[in-house]
Amino acid sequence: MMVVDLLVDGGKCEDGELSCGYSSFRGKRVTMEDFYDVKNTTIDGQRVCMFGIFDGHGGSRAAEYLKEHLFENLLKHPQFMADTKLAISQSYQQTDVDFLDSEKDTYRDDGSTASTAVLVGDHLYVANVGDSRTVISKGGKAIPLSEDHKPNRSDERKRIESAGGVVMWAGTWRVGGVLAMSRAFGNRLLKQFVVAEPDIQEQKIDQEFELLVLASDGTMGCGTQ
Repeated sequence: MMVVDLLVDGGKCEDGELSCGYSSFRGKRVTMEDFYDVKNTTIDGQRVCMFGIFDGHGGSRAAEYLKEHLFENLLKHPQFMADTKLAISQSYQQTDVDFLDSEKDTYRDDGSTASTAVLVGDHLYVANVGDSRTVISKGGKAIPLSEDHKPNRSDERKRIESAGGVVMWAGTWRVGGVLAMSRAFGNRLLKQFVVAEPDIQEQKIDQEFELLVLASDGTMGCGTQ
């Protein structure tokens, strides 16, 4: 019999215009390595909502650290409201540095993806590192707002090899024959090649916008992008 730890919950923002739901389950693994975070606040009279999926690998420490610190760091960024894209990019990369600095055991190699959606007023900013995914429904059509960071992507492979790394086949394409994604938080031993610089897309929220979905590859990876 398969034992799963299942969590399902949700909520609404203060004005009641936005609702969200979230769930996670451990499945067959001994431990849970995935985390999520949801934050709602108001800054300068604008509603700010943050949603994140953090899919850990090699242990849970990196994903849990992101849950505890990524959005906190973003909200503290001095350019968060003035230049949200810049703030997201810098907060991602600084949080990666902070996590590695916080790890006392330098031989641990925990890592994590991050797929986040940040709503500031009527602008949605979607950032991605790794192979978790974000999709929106707009006018009845599903629109992907993230692209998996895979080592065999031509641009990613070129970046890795330019940094002195190798991409090889080991059941699937892997960085150094180890990691099946080309960008991630943590992964100290591959950090020279596996960066935490996010791809960021922006969408204006209008009347056609219907739904936002963030999910790990355990859900999205079962089908095509």
